[in-house]
Amino acid sequence: MQQPPVIQLSVSDPLPAPELAWGKETVAPGLLAIGGGLALPRLLQAYGQGCFPWYSDGQPVMWWCTDPRMVLPCDEFKLHRSLRKILLHMLADGSLQIRMNHDFEAVINHCARSPRPGQSGTWIVKDMVQAYVQLHRAGYAHSVEAWVNGRLAGGLYCIALGQAVFGESMFSLQTNGSKLALAALISFCKAHQVKWVDCQQKTSHLASLGAREISRRDFLACVAQAKTLTPMPWEYQPIYWDQILNQSS
Repeated sequence: MQQPPVIQLSVSDPLPAPELAWGKETVAPGLLAIGGGLALPRLLQAYGQGCFPWYSDGQPVMWWCTDPRMVLPCDEFKLHRSLRKILLHMLADGSLQIRMNHDFEAVINHCARSPRPGQSGTWIVKDMVQAYVQLHRAGYAHSVEAWVNGRLAGGLYCIALGQAVFGESMFSLQTNGSKLALAALISFCKAHQVKWVDCQQKTSHLASLGAREISRRDFLACVAQAKTLTPMPWEYQPIYWDQILNQSS
């Protein structure tokens, strides 16, 4: 089957409409365009229309908008019994602290170095790290960090436009470190009436936590609405844990 043409961007070209991404029958479902760089305006435009960069070292920047799209509805998050027990114990003895944007650069670099099952390298290449650090300094990229007994145990980083939250990557330095960070993000989002967190692509791990696929059309409609809402103050309060500890199992 003949593949559709690849849309190549210069630094001044806008991203094409997400609906022009390659379809399921192609060799790269969801591929929208290549090139164009990772400047701050480009990244803001991309996330604002539901797209994200994903590529390996030595490749050009590749822009994606997959269909369907994996999202984690915050009200459907599954706090498994084992993690709930660990979380309650840590909260009781004061060993767990959640920090936001305390050390974004450390978080993204840990994510870049973390081994991934079935992957020989990382998609968080050097240019990506530099671009997202700039996105963080501009107030759009955020880290959620789980500190246990004063040491960084795990974390994640995400992008937020208004109340549209796009999850990017997680890491663990201690057992359950990334799980605690994700649970903290969901409790934070629920406290601020954020409806969902974008997960980009389907994984069995995310599905076990309540994530599910929705159509690109529905996802883009969610983004268009959520990005217009007032941004959250990215500071974590311990009372936010009640948002997931008090929900029905």
